[in-house]
Amino acid sequence: MPTLNINLLNYNKQNDYDALIHHLNSNDLISNAQIYPQEQRLEIESKKIFKIKAFVYEALDEFEIQYESKTESFPILNMTCASCASSSQSFLRRQEGVISADVNYASTSGTITYAPSQTNPEQLKTKLNEIGFELVIPIEDEDDLMPFDEMMALRLQLQRNNTMGAVALGIPLFVIGMFFMSWEWANFTMWLLSTFILFIFGQKFFVGALQQLKNKTANMDTLVALSTGIAYFFSCFNYLFPHVLHQEGTQHAPIYFEAAGLIVVFILIGKYLEEKAKFKTSQAIQDLMELQPKVVSYLDGNEIKTKSIDDVQVHDILIANAGEKIAVDGIILSGNTSVDESTLTGEPLPVDKTVGQKVFAGTINQTHRIQYQAASVGDDTILAKIIHSVQMAQASKAPVQQLVDKIAGIFVPIVLGIALITFLVWYFINPSSNLNIALLTSITVLVIACPCALGLATPTALMVAMGKGAKHGILIKDAESLEQANKVNAIVLDKTGTITEGKPKVQEFEWYGNADDFKILQSLEESSNHPLAQAILDVIPASSEKLTLLDIEEIIGFGLKGNYDGSEYKIGKSDWLFSSHVKVQPHQEEILKKLKENHYSISVFIKDDQLIGIFGISDQIKTSAREAIQHIQKQGIEVYMLTGDHQLAGERIAHAVGIQHVVGNALPHQKLAFIEKLQSEGQLVAMVGDGINDSAALAKANVSIAMGHGSDIAMDVAQITILNGDLNKVMQAIHLSKQTVKTIHFNLFWAFIYNVIGIPIAAGVLFSYNAFLLNPMIAGAAMAFSSISVVTNSILLNYRKI
Repeated sequence: MPTLNINLLNYNKQNDYDALIHHLNSNDLISNAQIYPQEQRLEIESKKIFKIKAFVYEALDEFEIQYESKTESFPILNMTCASCASSSQSFLRRQEGVISADVNYASTSGTITYAPSQTNPEQLKTKLNEIGFELVIPIEDEDDLMPFDEMMALRLQLQRNNTMGAVALGIPLFVIGMFFMSWEWANFTMWLLSTFILFIFGQKFFVGALQQLKNKTANMDTLVALSTGIAYFFSCFNYLFPHVLHQEGTQHAPIYFEAAGLIVVFILIGKYLEEKAKFKTSQAIQDLMELQPKVVSYLDGNEIKTKSIDDVQVHDILIANAGEKIAVDGIILSGNTSVDESTLTGEPLPVDKTVGQKVFAGTINQTHRIQYQAASVGDDTILAKIIHSVQMAQASKAPVQQLVDKIAGIFVPIVLGIALITFLVWYFINPSSNLNIALLTSITVLVIACPCALGLATPTALMVAMGKGAKHGILIKDAESLEQANKVNAIVLDKTGTITEGKPKVQEFEWYGNADDFKILQSLEESSNHPLAQAILDVIPASSEKLTLLDIEEIIGFGLKGNYDGSEYKIGKSDWLFSSHVKVQPHQEEILKKLKENHYSISVFIKDDQLIGIFGISDQIKTSAREAIQHIQKQGIEVYMLTGDHQLAGERIAHAVGIQHVVGNALPHQKLAFIEKLQSEGQLVAMVGDGINDSAALAKANVSIAMGHGSDIAMDVAQITILNGDLNKVMQAIHLSKQTVKTIHFNLFWAFIYNVIGIPIAAGVLFSYNAFLLNPMIAGAAMAFSSISVVTNSILLNYRKI
């Protein structure tokens, strides 16, 4: 009996795993599930391991048990239709050690989650090769994207040459078949031409069909090989033995050499145009990759030299002249300039930069030469992370695609069945005279019913949309969020860094401590990247003496605390005054009251039970906030504001930007509860935030949006990131979602209606009314056109305004 072994990472003997084991053993397919504590291993016995994988890993996630896993995206070659993606996906999911696998036909890629202790990409590559597909594994220590792109460009060129060769032979084949059938050598010449077309230029269809047969599956190659193969070998028989069918009552032994050859020609043309269009849908990735220069200038002592971008190390001092691209993420050491960051943020206006400020790979230095120190290189740059995120997003699948995949998985077998039934019905109506019609109609059904358009309908639209979003500074991490965003009817906004600039300034402060207390406050605040911490650091006396505090801890929703010389220090929200039982003097209460009346955010500095510092802080509202929020509300979307600040400060900001619903003093768990409350009322909620305290609410929201200048945790949790933090981009993301969903629906309609109408006509349903039979060559052209039209419609997304 097959066994599934899962390495556990957070096994704790004190945890109660009985509920998990009971839950697993309740599945009828699982024979026995058991945890081995010493080995930190879960072992499951089942007759059909691949069928229970999803159930098992969902259970582990539900019980918050970590397990060893790794997720990677790989190009997968030799897929010719959606059924190829479905069969390769099913095959991968059955492999030992594979947790999940999603194969995307449009992006020719597969996203695989696997247990490294049980399998690896090399083993999966070998396995997948058995059924005719090639898993491309990145080369170590090299750019893993460019070689693949060059490979795809080369394959496209070879496919073009192959197609042109087939067309060159197809033209005389068509001319002879249409106008010179009475020529003495017509049949022999067409036999020769079709042989070259089928078995030289169309060889891949027959090779692919045989590989699928070995795996007991079927795909587009099967349909093409069967239809053209039957037509070809039936024609060979009639050419070599012309009197056999004639003696059975047929006027002329039918010859289909021109049909067999031209079907392959039309399909090759269609596949080439389809691949060319698919290649264009990934242009966004190409454009992003080309942003980084290949060679960079650097400072070696007092001498300026150049070297490859691959040789740049962290802390190298690099040089960017006016008009040159910034090579890596870094900090400006000397020079003032303006930088065009539109390639990353979508914002056309240049950004002024000076010493100490950050610059990013792929942006353009516009005005003056600067020296900057490399801070992040290679895969750690913002640009590299964007490219990786877009690639992973394009490889992901929208919920609607799951249904399409299931249909594509059974589509080819159904078509084979329809073709067989078509042949039998026509043949048994009149065996002596209808063999010709039976063959013609069954071949036409096989040709016209390729599921390519169905498989391309959703992923091509998603790929184009995600690339377009990246160009406009909207980084979409998965297909589901893009599909869901158009349904949002409630948007919850955090205040600081979302509606406001996130660059607060201390307007008033009172100090009751000594000089050492300033040093302690400085050490505390320097351990945080919160905007309020920087605001306080800007107004207190800076000291070069660094004090080492013990047990510095961030209390989410309150602030920071730490210990020094036997005393406990806290800096954060004024709520700490009540929870910590701090002694507040009457004059201090007056100051706190005054700051609250001025709608300032208040931070307090506490030593043990003494209040030794009060800071009144305000933040500037983003210039685009009011306009963006009004635009959102005009779309019928309800807007709410949540803030950890006190209610009056929150209401001041909300009133200024036109928000009616505001909740102040909101701790992280209260923000989460508010999202759940809206969802329980039937709202589909988008959460927009930028801080660690927003991460729980972001994770719970139907669509989560992070501001790009916020915390890494918020951006990791969020499904969509607005790189420049402009609230207008939130509505742009929703508009992009609406355009994408509309395109997907049109594509799916076209793909389904094409087959719903095309297959019955190909089967000959019109013959009894007007004696019309669809020519197999026309069917091949129509099949190719359907795929091209779907991809072209997706590409048009690039030219629609958001």
